[in-house]
Amino acid sequence: MATADSSNELMKPVNDVLVTGGRTFAEVNDDVVRPLESFPTGKWWVCFIAAMAAFFIGAVMLLITMRDGIGVWGLNQPVGWGNDVTTFVFWVGIGHAGTLISAILFLFRQKWRTGINRSAEAMTIFAVMTAGMTILTHTGRSWLACFWLLPYPNQRQLWPNFRSPLEWDVFAVSTYFTISLIFWYTGLIPDLASVRDRAKNKIRKVALTILSLGWRGSNKHWLHYEQAYLIFAGLSTPLVLSVHSVVSFDFAVSQLPGWHTTIFPPYFVAGAIFSGFAMVVTLLVLAREAFNLKHYITMDHLEKMNKIIMTTGMLVGYAYGVEFFIAWYSGSPFEQFTFINRAFGPYWWAYWIMVSCNVFIPQLFWFKKFRRSIPVMFVVSLYVNIGMYFERFVIIVTSLHRDFLPSSWAMYVPSWVEWGMFFGWLGFFFIFFLLFVRFLPSIAMGEVKSVMDQPRKGGAHA
Repeated sequence: MATADSSNELMKPVNDVLVTGGRTFAEVNDDVVRPLESFPTGKWWVCFIAAMAAFFIGAVMLLITMRDGIGVWGLNQPVGWGNDVTTFVFWVGIGHAGTLISAILFLFRQKWRTGINRSAEAMTIFAVMTAGMTILTHTGRSWLACFWLLPYPNQRQLWPNFRSPLEWDVFAVSTYFTISLIFWYTGLIPDLASVRDRAKNKIRKVALTILSLGWRGSNKHWLHYEQAYLIFAGLSTPLVLSVHSVVSFDFAVSQLPGWHTTIFPPYFVAGAIFSGFAMVVTLLVLAREAFNLKHYITMDHLEKMNKIIMTTGMLVGYAYGVEFFIAWYSGSPFEQFTFINRAFGPYWWAYWIMVSCNVFIPQLFWFKKFRRSIPVMFVVSLYVNIGMYFERFVIIVTSLHRDFLPSSWAMYVPSWVEWGMFFGWLGFFFIFFLLFVRFLPSIAMGEVKSVMDQPRKGGAHA
């Protein structure tokens, strides 16, 4: 017969792993809202000033581009796409993990998402905003984008070409952004009301009252909230698969060797989840340390994400191998040349950086010691982000720079204007994320409390 202690141990809820430190509901509110109610720390200011400096550099480079045209970039013939499209695909991919963590894990009732979903959702919003800005600059005359890209009713004879995957991008990315924004904001409403009830500044209280939409926490409010959240999760889930599939069509529906392949949609989706989770780990490690959120962003949360990074890294590595196999199996000399050129041509260094960062380095996570090491996971996540940037660079540039005729071969090197804009977009993203953690709850307090065993712990109630 089991003793009372062993019986209690068996009945001990698994939820304790999700929130450590024996926190009460009131302490959850205090911990999450403290960064919002206090003056920003020195670390926050250092990061914010660095992000602003990077954005300022990018803004200057963007003004130079608008003044002189995209001729100031390193593009040439035949490389008409370069760092601009590479950066666009990179940021669209980053935006996938947020919706995956929030929507798909919510539908599968994975409670470990509760401590990390809010930051991941915010990352999605800001990454898609950054992607949208990069692709607008790529079009050249950005101020004419709405006129030519959106199919509003008009009397023009020339409308957007709906058979073009570039036009499909407009619909896919804008739909994804809209649903993700609504989903994120819906989840924020109960927490905004909690911050509102604590607010002492009148202006802050009025602003939060408007944003919380009159939330009072009644049974009716919670019922409507849960129904709406479930609907938005259901709408968001297919978008995780569809958006980056549509982005892959920019390449896959062409006739260019290296792009014309049916593996691109699942390959791009796996890569997007891979890079998105790496960026989530990067941001959560920083937030965990800077705002003392170790009780909510636990080592178990990070370890689970590291397992997903390792798994999707192997899927991406499998896709790399399949590409070479299909090139050989096709018997097409042009396809075979393209992939041999990727691995051993002038851009061999970019290809092997890609393989090393995306396939080899994540294999460290086979070892539990590394999966649960903050320095290791942070460094690996940075390497994955670097590797996924080079993946997009390799796909785009190495398929273009050696055309069918050797007389039209050319090397592409991003100009200093392009690199300045790249760092500007990094600054743009981090400015919004830093403002988010400063003014909005970075932890979903309502959802965290739902996985806590409050009555057993006792103490103050929120």
